[in-house]
Amino acid sequence: MRALAVGARALLLEADSAREVAALHAELLRRRAELGGVREIVPAARTVLLDGVAEPAALAARIAGWEVPPLAGSEGPLITVAVRYDGPDLAEVARLWGVGPGKVPGIVGSVEFRVAFCGFAPGFGYLTGLPERFHLPRRATPRTAVPAGSLALAGAYAGVYPRSSPGGWQLVGTTGAVLWDPGREPAALFAPGVRVRFVEAAGA
Repeated sequence: MRALAVGARALLLEADSAREVAALHAELLRRRAELGGVREIVPAARTVLLDGVAEPAALAARIAGWEVPPLAGSEGPLITVAVRYDGPDLAEVARLWGVGPGKVPGIVGSVEFRVAFCGFAPGFGYLTGLPERFHLPRRATPRTAVPAGSLALAGAYAGVYPRSSPGGWQLVGTTGAVLWDPGREPAALFAPGVRVRFVEAAGA
Protein backbone atom coordinates (compact mmCIF):
# COMPACT_ATOMS: atom_id res chain seq x y z
CA MET A 1 0.00 0.00 0.00
CA ARG A 2 1.23 3.48 -0.89
CA ALA A 3 -0.13 6.79 0.37
CA LEU A 4 -0.26 10.10 -1.49
CA ALA A 5 -1.61 13.37 -0.09
CA VAL A 6 -4.15 15.00 -2.41
CA GLY A 7 -4.64 18.64 -1.51
CA ALA A 8 -4.69 19.79 2.10
CA ARG A 9 -7.46 17.52 3.43
CA ALA A 10 -7.46 14.34 1.36
CA LEU A 11 -5.41 11.17 1.28
CA LEU A 12 -5.15 8.67 -1.59
CA LEU A 13 -4.15 5.10 -0.74
CA GLU A 14 -2.90 2.95 -3.61
CA ALA A 15 -3.01 -0.86 -3.70
CA ASP A 16 -1.77 -3.52 -6.12
CA SER A 17 -5.06 -5.25 -6.89
CA ALA A 18 -8.81 -4.98 -6.67
CA ARG A 19 -8.74 -7.63 -3.93
CA GLU A 20 -6.36 -5.51 -1.84
CA VAL A 21 -8.55 -2.44 -2.39
CA ALA A 22 -11.62 -4.36 -1.17
CA ALA A 23 -9.79 -5.54 1.96
CA LEU A 24 -8.44 -2.04 2.67
CA HIS A 25 -11.87 -0.44 2.15
CA ALA A 26 -13.46 -2.91 4.57
CA GLU A 27 -10.76 -2.28 7.18
CA LEU A 28 -11.13 1.49 6.86
CA LEU A 29 -14.87 1.16 7.47
CA ARG A 30 -14.31 -1.07 10.51
CA ARG A 31 -11.79 1.41 11.97
CA ARG A 32 -13.48 4.61 10.89
CA ALA A 33 -13.41 5.95 14.44
CA GLU A 34 -9.62 6.05 14.17
CA LEU A 35 -9.66 8.22 11.04
CA GLY A 36 -10.31 11.53 12.76
CA GLY A 37 -13.53 12.77 11.22
CA VAL A 38 -13.00 11.57 7.64
CA ARG A 39 -16.17 12.44 5.70
CA GLU A 40 -15.96 9.99 2.82
CA ILE A 41 -14.16 6.75 1.99
CA VAL A 42 -14.27 6.19 -1.77
CA PRO A 43 -12.80 3.02 -3.34
CA ALA A 44 -11.79 2.79 -7.01
CA ALA A 45 -10.06 0.15 -9.14
CA ARG A 46 -6.67 0.44 -7.42
CA THR A 47 -7.12 3.24 -4.88
CA VAL A 48 -9.13 4.38 -1.88
CA LEU A 49 -9.66 8.12 -1.38
CA LEU A 50 -10.18 9.54 2.10
CA ASP A 51 -11.81 12.98 2.06
CA GLY A 52 -11.90 15.39 4.99
CA VAL A 53 -8.56 14.39 6.52
CA ALA A 54 -7.24 16.89 9.08
CA GLU A 55 -3.60 15.76 8.82
CA PRO A 56 -3.02 13.56 5.74
CA ALA A 57 0.65 12.78 6.45
CA ALA A 58 -0.02 11.74 10.04
CA LEU A 59 -2.97 9.57 9.05
CA ALA A 60 -0.93 7.96 6.26
CA ALA A 61 1.75 7.02 8.79
CA ARG A 62 -0.82 5.43 11.11
CA ILE A 63 -2.51 3.43 8.36
CA ALA A 64 0.89 2.22 7.10
CA GLY A 65 1.28 0.38 10.41
CA TRP A 66 -2.02 -1.48 10.08
CA GLU A 67 -2.24 -5.21 9.43
CA VAL A 68 -5.02 -5.42 6.86
CA PRO A 69 -6.52 -8.93 6.86
CA PRO A 70 -7.72 -10.52 3.60
CA LEU A 71 -11.38 -9.87 2.92
CA ALA A 72 -13.62 -12.71 4.05
CA GLY A 73 -15.84 -14.03 1.28
CA SER A 74 -18.94 -13.72 3.47
CA GLU A 75 -18.24 -10.11 4.49
CA GLY A 76 -20.74 -7.47 3.37
CA PRO A 77 -24.50 -7.55 2.74
CA LEU A 78 -25.83 -9.89 0.04
CA ILE A 79 -28.34 -8.73 -2.59
CA THR A 80 -30.10 -11.10 -4.98
CA VAL A 81 -31.16 -9.63 -8.32
CA ALA A 82 -33.58 -11.35 -10.71
CA VAL A 83 -32.53 -11.21 -14.38
CA ARG A 84 -34.17 -12.13 -17.65
CA TYR A 85 -31.47 -13.36 -20.00
CA ASP A 86 -32.76 -11.60 -23.09
CA GLY A 87 -29.80 -9.34 -23.92
CA PRO A 88 -28.85 -8.72 -27.57
CA ASP A 89 -25.29 -9.98 -26.98
CA LEU A 90 -26.28 -13.24 -25.26
CA ALA A 91 -25.44 -15.41 -28.26
CA GLU A 92 -22.09 -13.67 -28.80
CA VAL A 93 -21.14 -14.05 -25.14
CA ALA A 94 -22.06 -17.75 -25.30
CA ARG A 95 -19.89 -18.14 -28.41
CA LEU A 96 -16.92 -16.45 -26.72
CA TRP A 97 -17.34 -18.72 -23.70
CA GLY A 98 -17.68 -21.79 -25.91
CA VAL A 99 -21.11 -22.76 -24.58
CA GLY A 100 -24.73 -22.62 -25.70
CA PRO A 101 -26.79 -19.51 -24.84
CA GLY A 102 -28.80 -21.54 -22.33
CA LYS A 103 -25.65 -22.05 -20.24
CA VAL A 104 -24.97 -18.34 -19.72
CA PRO A 105 -27.51 -17.86 -16.88
CA GLY A 106 -25.94 -20.73 -14.95
CA ILE A 107 -22.41 -19.37 -15.38
CA VAL A 108 -23.38 -15.87 -14.27
CA GLY A 109 -25.57 -17.22 -11.48
CA SER A 110 -22.74 -19.38 -10.11
CA VAL A 111 -20.65 -16.29 -9.31
CA GLU A 112 -20.97 -14.29 -6.11
CA PHE A 113 -19.99 -10.83 -7.30
CA ARG A 114 -18.79 -7.99 -5.11
CA VAL A 115 -19.22 -4.28 -5.82
CA ALA A 116 -15.65 -3.00 -6.00
CA PHE A 117 -16.43 0.65 -6.72
CA CYS A 118 -18.97 2.92 -8.38
CA GLY A 119 -18.62 5.33 -11.28
CA PHE A 120 -19.58 6.14 -14.87
CA ALA A 121 -23.14 7.04 -13.82
CA PRO A 122 -24.96 7.39 -10.46
CA GLY A 123 -25.73 3.89 -9.24
CA PHE A 124 -23.43 2.05 -11.64
CA GLY A 125 -21.37 -0.45 -9.66
CA TYR A 126 -18.35 -2.28 -11.03
CA LEU A 127 -18.79 -5.89 -9.91
CA THR A 128 -15.79 -8.19 -9.55
CA GLY A 129 -15.64 -11.96 -9.12
CA LEU A 130 -16.01 -13.24 -12.68
CA PRO A 131 -13.42 -16.02 -13.19
CA GLU A 132 -10.66 -15.07 -15.63
CA ARG A 133 -11.72 -17.64 -18.21
CA PHE A 134 -15.02 -15.73 -18.56
CA HIS A 135 -13.52 -12.26 -19.02
CA LEU A 136 -14.88 -10.62 -22.16
CA PRO A 137 -13.82 -7.92 -24.63
CA ARG A 138 -15.87 -4.78 -24.98
CA ARG A 139 -17.95 -4.46 -28.13
CA ALA A 140 -16.02 -3.20 -31.15
CA THR A 141 -18.70 -0.56 -31.68
CA PRO A 142 -20.35 0.92 -28.55
CA ARG A 143 -24.09 1.46 -28.53
CA THR A 144 -25.38 5.00 -28.42
CA ALA A 145 -28.13 3.97 -25.98
CA VAL A 146 -28.14 1.00 -23.62
CA PRO A 147 -31.53 0.41 -21.96
CA ALA A 148 -31.83 0.96 -18.22
CA GLY A 149 -31.61 -2.28 -16.26
CA SER A 150 -29.28 -4.01 -18.73
CA LEU A 151 -26.94 -6.58 -17.20
CA ALA A 152 -23.61 -6.15 -18.95
CA LEU A 153 -20.17 -7.78 -18.95
CA ALA A 154 -16.79 -6.44 -20.05
CA GLY A 155 -13.25 -7.38 -19.10
CA ALA A 156 -13.23 -8.64 -15.51
CA TYR A 157 -16.39 -6.73 -14.57
CA ALA A 158 -20.16 -7.08 -14.54
CA GLY A 159 -22.53 -4.17 -14.11
CA VAL A 160 -26.14 -3.05 -14.49
CA TYR A 161 -26.94 0.21 -16.26
CA PRO A 162 -29.07 2.28 -13.87
CA ARG A 163 -30.44 4.44 -16.68
CA SER A 164 -30.29 4.62 -20.46
CA SER A 165 -26.85 5.75 -21.60
CA PRO A 166 -24.17 5.00 -24.21
CA GLY A 167 -22.10 1.91 -23.51
CA GLY A 168 -19.80 -0.66 -25.03
CA TRP A 169 -20.25 -3.64 -22.71
CA GLN A 170 -21.77 -6.99 -23.73
CA LEU A 171 -25.48 -7.07 -22.82
CA VAL A 172 -26.76 -10.45 -21.63
CA GLY A 173 -29.98 -9.64 -19.76
CA THR A 174 -32.29 -7.15 -18.08
CA THR A 175 -33.57 -6.55 -14.56
CA GLY A 176 -36.26 -4.39 -13.06
CA ALA A 177 -34.22 -3.65 -9.94
CA VAL A 178 -33.92 0.06 -9.10
CA LEU A 179 -30.19 0.74 -9.08
CA TRP A 180 -30.36 4.43 -8.12
CA ASP A 181 -32.98 6.12 -5.94
CA PRO A 182 -32.05 9.49 -4.36
CA GLY A 183 -34.84 8.99 -1.84
CA ARG A 184 -33.30 5.75 -0.55
CA GLU A 185 -30.43 5.37 1.93
CA PRO A 186 -28.05 4.48 0.45
CA ALA A 187 -29.23 5.80 -2.91
CA ALA A 188 -27.14 3.21 -4.80
CA LEU A 189 -28.35 -0.39 -4.55
CA PHE A 190 -24.85 -1.53 -5.53
CA ALA A 191 -22.70 0.24 -2.93
CA PRO A 192 -19.02 -0.74 -2.53
CA GLY A 193 -18.62 -3.91 -0.47
CA VAL A 194 -22.08 -5.29 -1.31
CA ARG A 195 -22.18 -8.89 -2.53
CA VAL A 196 -24.47 -9.60 -5.50
CA ARG A 197 -26.04 -12.78 -6.87
CA PHE A 198 -27.90 -12.82 -10.18
CA VAL A 199 -30.72 -15.35 -10.44
CA GLU A 200 -32.79 -16.11 -13.50
CA ALA A 201 -36.21 -14.50 -13.23
CA ALA A 202 -39.13 -16.83 -12.67
CA GLY A 203 -40.90 -17.68 -15.91
CA ALA A 204 -37.95 -16.47 -18.04
